[in-house]
Formats: sequence, structure tokens, C-alpha cells
Amino acid sequence: MTDKIELLAPAGSIEKMEFAFLYGADAVYFGGKNYSLRANAKNFSLDEMKEAVLFAHSRNKRVYVTVNIVFHNEDLIGLEEYLKYLSEIKVDAIITSDVAVMSLIKEKNIDLEIHISTQASILNHEAAKFYKCLGATRVVLAREASEQDIKRIKAETGLEIECFIHGAMCTSISGRCVLSNYCTNRDSNRGGCAQICRWTFDYMKDDEKVTEEPFSMTPKDLNMVSNIQKMLDIGVNSFKIEGRMRSIYYVSTVILAYRRLIDRILNKTLTEEYSNYILNVLNRVANRDSAPQFFNCLPGMKEQYYLGREELSNQDFLGLVLDYEDGIATIEERNSFKIGDEVQAIGPNHETYSFKIESIIDEEGNELDVARHPQMIIKVKVPFKLEKNDMIRAKVFDFSPKV
Repeated sequence: MTDKIELLAPAGSIEKMEFAFLYGADAVYFGGKNYSLRANAKNFSLDEMKEAVLFAHSRNKRVYVTVNIVFHNEDLIGLEEYLKYLSEIKVDAIITSDVAVMSLIKEKNIDLEIHISTQASILNHEAAKFYKCLGATRVVLAREASEQDIKRIKAETGLEIECFIHGAMCTSISGRCVLSNYCTNRDSNRGGCAQICRWTFDYMKDDEKVTEEPFSMTPKDLNMVSNIQKMLDIGVNSFKIEGRMRSIYYVSTVILAYRRLIDRILNKTLTEEYSNYILNVLNRVANRDSAPQFFNCLPGMKEQYYLGREELSNQDFLGLVLDYEDGIATIEERNSFKIGDEVQAIGPNHETYSFKIESIIDEEGNELDVARHPQMIIKVKVPFKLEKNDMIRAKVFDFSPKV
């Protein structure tokens, strides 16, 4: 088992970064306004990146910046100045796949640690050795890497190994997609992915529909709960969550689930019952089914959507705790709930507790039967202590003390 173990979270904004760290992440990754593959995310300005690094380092956390587009000639304009800025503000590493970036760092002697992006689609030890010769200290393996692939790459190279453990998969190999370009003229490899693999298509023959139900080519999400122990044993250093465009509720819930799972493995207190509970939590927070995908074997029809796919918006996030005093929690509502509802409180510093909503009071002191307006401020009686930035969610499963 590797000594250095990192839980790595996506950060689509300063707020998401703060919640990721609060809920147990050791490091975050994000992109700037340029050179990043999530152009539709909010992304960080230069000043925000500096603020993020200062915030992270003050808490002994790490920050990685994605510089992972496939560069065309015009994209190289301003790249040197950008890399030097990242060095000056002391980001812990950049994540890149284009050798032009690595060559520039070496040529200009820019003090930046290099992690190789999953966009490089590394699936063998020789490719990993090649990037090590270019100065890389870590490789982010392709999502298609099997257990045996990971084990040999680690053994043959001595590099730090980073693997995705949760989140969206790509129909193409590790994001090397041309569908987006073809259908929308938006280049996936330069940050413009239109998620064509999430679309549905009519099946046509001789200009006529063959079936009424549309066809889908969407892979189910990645979920590695059942394989974290094996990944630790073979020396994976960094466990990466996908989702820079996801909500604070999603990021916090997923990070907290894997934080507690990993800690229980390391403390030798993990039970099958708790693993099943974590699976329930993770399957509920997302709107797509999930599977281990390539780790144990090639995915088949059960790891893919074809017909009849539904991706319903999750309404479980009921409120964000702003304050707690004398048994009363002040909450910013996110989704509606009513008196009598069974709910749960989650947070990084306590177990998940279940309780019943007995009263709802608005800012004017009025008693309500239902909280139905997102972002309204309300007060709710809670029979145990909560902290700022804890969350209230619908109770849909249980592995918690009842209060």
C-alpha cells in the first residue's frame, strides 16, 4: 500500500473548492479561463487562482491547475506568461497532455510540477516512462485502465499514479472525442464538449424511423467503491473525482463518502454494511447509474445506456446550514420540504443523523407548513448540534443514529 494517499476533488468555483476541502478533500483541481477542457464551467480568473492557492496552502491542502487542451498554433499565444504566473503563485502542479507545454516548461526553466492528464490516454508503462523523461512526476491514467494495467505501470515507472474513481465516463477513449466537433462544431479537445454522447438519436433506414424509441450511446458513470481497497494495495496515490460542473451538494456528498470509506479501509473498520450504505449514498446523489467500468473487465451492455434512459434532477438537497444556536438551525432552503418529513443532517465533523421536521419558521417569525421557496432563510428545530455548512437532505436510506 502506498504511503501518500490523496483524495482529489473537482473545483468549478471558489465556493466548490471551499466545500471540497471542508468535506475531506486533500487537493482540488480546476481550470483557468483559458487552456482548460471545461470551458463551460465557471473556471477561475488569475486573481481567483491566486486566492485559491493561498486558501489551500493555509490549510495544508494542494491545488492543481488544468492546462489540458490539445493546443493549436493560436492557442500557444500567451502560454509562456500564463505558465510563469502559475509558477509565481505556487500552484502545486499543472495537469497537461500536450508535449508543447512540457517542452516550454523545460526550455524556459519554469518551476512547475507536471502531471500528465487523462487526455494522454496512458494505458501502458512505456507511455508513462516517455512522459517521465519529459519531466512528469505523476500520470493520470486513462479511465479505461484495468487493475493489471495500473499495477504494471506503477511497478515499472515509480511514478505517482492518479486514477478517476467516480463520475462521468466518455464514449470515446478518455475524452478524445470528435462527435462534438462533427455535430456542433464545438471542439471537445479545446474545452467545447457539447456532450453528444448524452443525446438520443433516431434510428433511420431509407429516411424512415425504424423504431419509435430513440437510441443512446451513453456510458453509465464510474463508481469504484468496491475496488478502493485493491487500488490502495497496488499503489494508487491519488483518487480523483470528476465533476467541475456539479453542485456543492454533489461534490460535498461524494467527497465525504469516499473520505469516510478510505479512512475506514486504512483504520481496518470497514464493513460490508457500510460499503453498501456508501453505494446507496453515491447512487442517489447522481442522476445516472454507475459501475466499476474497465477496472475488472471490459464493460458490457450493463455498463451502458441504450434505450429508455432517464436522467431526473435530484431534489434531495433540502438546505444549507448557516447557523445553529439553542437547538435551532438557520437554514438556506434549496428544495421544498414540510412538517413531518424525515430528513438527514450530514457534515464533515459528525455522523449522519436522521430526524423529523417538527417546525418551520420564516425570517418574520411566521410558522410554515411547507418550505417551498429556494434560498429563503428559515429556522428549524434540530435535536443535535450542527455546524455552519452542514447540509440537510431528504431521508431515502439509513445508516445513522436516530434522534
